[in-house]
Amino acid sequence: MSSPNQPAPFTADDYRARMARAAGSAAAAGLAGVLVAPGPDMVHLTGYRPTADTERLTLLVLAAGQDPVLVVPTLEAPDAEKCAGAPALTLRDWTDGKDPYAVTAPLLDAKGRFGISDNAWAMHLLGLQQALPGTSYASLTEALPMLRAVKDAAELDRIAAAGAAADATYEEILKVRFSGRRETEVAADLARLLTEYGHSQVDFTVVGSGPNGANPHHEAGDRTIERGDMVVLDFGGLKHGYGSDTSRTVHVGEPTAQEQRVHDIVREAQEAGCNAVRPGAACQDIDRAARAVITEFGYGDRFIHRTGHGIGVTTHEPPYMIEGEEQQLVPGMCFSVEPGVYLPGRFGVRIEDIVTVTQDGGRRLNATARELAIVE
Repeated sequence: MSSPNQPAPFTADDYRARMARAAGSAAAAGLAGVLVAPGPDMVHLTGYRPTADTERLTLLVLAAGQDPVLVVPTLEAPDAEKCAGAPALTLRDWTDGKDPYAVTAPLLDAKGRFGISDNAWAMHLLGLQQALPGTSYASLTEALPMLRAVKDAAELDRIAAAGAAADATYEEILKVRFSGRRETEVAADLARLLTEYGHSQVDFTVVGSGPNGANPHHEAGDRTIERGDMVVLDFGGLKHGYGSDTSRTVHVGEPTAQEQRVHDIVREAQEAGCNAVRPGAACQDIDRAARAVITEFGYGDRFIHRTGHGIGVTTHEPPYMIEGEEQQLVPGMCFSVEPGVYLPGRFGVRIEDIVTVTQDGGRRLNATARELAIVE
């Protein structure tokens, strides 16, 4: 039985259902199957995460009408047999000195088109092409962008728990001193707090003070935070295997009228983006709703990134909330809504929540105040 701090583990049946959905989705997309290399897709579909990044071929083969097969090096087979999804798999191992593509080739349609993990090694793809010249391949992001996009109830619980931990981290960081400290020191506080609140992995701790805040992906540096600085905070990682990602912008001491004004505009834009979330809306509709507000107030050219990205077993994944993305939202999808305004040489503002699509709208998974917080 699970505790509030430790969710129930995923079962072989959970992984069996995910693999069946993936194979079915591939068939519906006109693909002969799905080939999954070690990485987020494999973790999501099987629970298996190889202990080492190896050049030896490891590949999950999924196709409608056939049992899932995991091709693994013999020396790693004992670890693969222990993964939670192993009872739903057939393992085919190969030993050093043998041709792993000869083991894999009989599992594939010799003239089929397959979706393959974006992070598959080029030498493995080329090896498969040499063994089966009649096959062709497409990246999973292109061919099956919804592969991990729709979360079940247990996954949503994990993402909500990660969001709550990020919220608790933000509440605590408001209590620390900013003025007179380096960005790296505040970033270290964020990393420590995320870990204390249950994160097993910290992926990023952006602390962009003053002019550094005008760079959306600024990495915390040695700049000393000063009184009068606007400070963009963007932080997240993994808890129970699922991601958190939130942004808030704070001010050291009282803001100027323009700083407050820009923050208010971004807050209104973020509210508009969240309010646009509903089943059937297109991903680009979320971007349009947020961007329209910022453009209306004259800062459209200073909103220089997409409005959001998916989140799950990684902190950034498809789908993306950006103009041109016509993928419709469906219940269970989770993604960020994070508009921003960036004024080079001066300051930046970003506000970000993770939102999940419900049956009749959207629900934020971050609950901290979005008003401009004053810190010391």
